[in-house]
Amino acid sequence: MLMLVFEDREAYKIKTLHDMANVLLNLWPDEEGDAYVIAVKACLDAKFGDVSPEFARRALIKAAEEAGLGVITIIH
Repeated sequence: MLMLVFEDREAYKIKTLHDMANVLLNLWPDEEGDAYVIAVKACLDAKFGDVSPEFARRALIKAAEEAGLGVITIIH
């Protein structure tokens, strides 16, 4: 599980591909970055089984870094 921390200090848990899509499509602060576009495509591809969820997760982390968001990895 990941948590993304936005500038307003609001944190969002990412447990599923649905959570990832929601954050990318509805809450993302900057939709212009290359890593953002790659993360959206990776999320959709993972939902259709074309790439692994882990690939989409790594893409999301890169997009978050590009956007200056904090990323917290939670290991159970």
